[in-house]
Amino acid sequence: MNLIILNILFFALHFPSSTLAEYQPQERDALLQLRDSMNSSSDLHKNWTGPPCEANVSRWFGIVCSDWHVIHLVLEGIHLTGSLPPTFLYNISLLTKLSFTNNDVSGQLPNLTNLVHLESVFLSYNRFTGSIPSEYIELPNLKHLELQQNYLEGQIPPFDQHTLIGFNVSYNHLRGPIPPTDVLRKFSKSSYDHNSNLCGFPLLDSCTASPSASPIPPPKDKKVKLEIWIVVLIAAVAASLPLLVVFVLFCCYKKVREKETAKEPQAESAAPAWTQRKLPHSESTGDPERRVELEFFERDVPVFDLDDLLRASAEVLGKGKLGATYKANLESGIAVAVKRTKNMTGLSRKEFVQQMQLLGNLKHENLVKIVSFYYSKEEKLIVYEFVPNGSLFELLHENRGSGRVPLNWGARLCIIKDIAKALAFLHQSLPSHKVPHANLKSSNVLIHQDGQIYRSKLTNYGFLPLLQCRELSQKLTIGRSPEFCRGKKLSHKTDVYCFGIILLEIITGRIPDGVSSSENDEDKADDLSDWVKTVVNNDWSTDILDIEILASREGHDDMLRLTEIALQCTDVTPKKRPKISEVLTRIQEIEHKNSQNQ
Repeated sequence: MNLIILNILFFALHFPSSTLAEYQPQERDALLQLRDSMNSSSDLHKNWTGPPCEANVSRWFGIVCSDWHVIHLVLEGIHLTGSLPPTFLYNISLLTKLSFTNNDVSGQLPNLTNLVHLESVFLSYNRFTGSIPSEYIELPNLKHLELQQNYLEGQIPPFDQHTLIGFNVSYNHLRGPIPPTDVLRKFSKSSYDHNSNLCGFPLLDSCTASPSASPIPPPKDKKVKLEIWIVVLIAAVAASLPLLVVFVLFCCYKKVREKETAKEPQAESAAPAWTQRKLPHSESTGDPERRVELEFFERDVPVFDLDDLLRASAEVLGKGKLGATYKANLESGIAVAVKRTKNMTGLSRKEFVQQMQLLGNLKHENLVKIVSFYYSKEEKLIVYEFVPNGSLFELLHENRGSGRVPLNWGARLCIIKDIAKALAFLHQSLPSHKVPHANLKSSNVLIHQDGQIYRSKLTNYGFLPLLQCRELSQKLTIGRSPEFCRGKKLSHKTDVYCFGIILLEIITGRIPDGVSSSENDEDKADDLSDWVKTVVNNDWSTDILDIEILASREGHDDMLRLTEIALQCTDVTPKKRPKISEVLTRIQEIEHKNSQNQ
């Protein structure tokens, strides 16, 4: 009681009476429980002071407010550690979105009882343990539940909310059958993958009970048994004779071949076709710069080694100015993407390894994860997770014409937001990098499609420190920025310029200058930014919109607002461009308004 009185006195002294009338102390106290029990790279103790909300404006980091109430709690990628207070969400009753994605939160999943307005729960890429609480199936408005990349155990509750359109529990330790509800059956295999004891549709592992033991056959007459053994022995001898002959001939051939080989200079063993050259298998050369093993970031469970990679069948995914990328199908059934770099031969092992370790430890749902890497003087490989549905460039520009399913505005807006989230995370996580991504373009935005939901992930990020001269840096997308062309200083705003170009590409459906599915192709399009500016200066005409979304009048205002953001991002003067964090906030506001109108 004394604490409540002190709080009231504090706010009476510091805030007007109208603020006190609307202030929600129970919500603030709940959030302070979270602040005081967790650690993070964002100083919540310094930031979370005073009231969280003033009308519709949030005063606290990670909070969104509406009518004086907290409706979003989003703390992503801030190295949040510790366990969540067990009941801290009880009094934030109007919460619609909860996200602790990409942190190190441990302990049980949060209790969400009575949060009837909750729509989105993003708790992936943490260290949560225990089971999925059964009360989650009682959230009536739940639309998205993402729990992947944790340490959850037990069975999946029978989710059957018709509102649920996004669901992922992959990379956990769940077991038992997937409940056969209509809702859970509509999600793809990727929503359940990498739970070794999980079974049922849509996984390949069925949950059928093991067949009962065969009945013991009645004893047979000993004479019959003897006759059977004689027949089996004769058959075995007859079958082995041809094999014995083949074996003898093979041994003779091998001896002859060895004699011939001894007379010739020793030839280098051929490597698999996709590597084009043999990789070293020993350190017998005495070269300290030569390393022969793959280095993994999740060392607890290394799922393959260099020999597995060399034996893998592979197909080319793309060839660019920084090397070729292959899909490698390992014998274990796992698929990975392998980038075989070029123009990095002058790098020391220390420089390459330090940068790979920095990038490999970045975890975000919208970044393609670096699984491992390999270094030698002659060869440098980067192994990524494989993202199955191609790139944004392919999604936007290939197979245009009759029979194509148009990419609607909702899907485009979701992709735009994902790109902005990933770029904002890179800028926050790599503050000392001159340009954290430096190679942002639509062919480096990979698409993961789950039903009608499109999610995007950025790849080929963080390469600028690995390129040791301006001529090599020009091979990256930043080489087309105004400041690079003029020999000016590069900065985080250079990434913002590249993001603006992608934004215009998504809105207009046009291919930007110098961008194609293959980086080796010649430039194929007019300068996109200049063209849009010309149209906009005449009139805010919908002529700039992609014909696929022009036919649907829904969302035209949002598209034009995003066009304005894109033109600010592509301003020729870097100082006039907004920060990517500001851009993300404006995109989220547009998305929020769009969802309210639907």
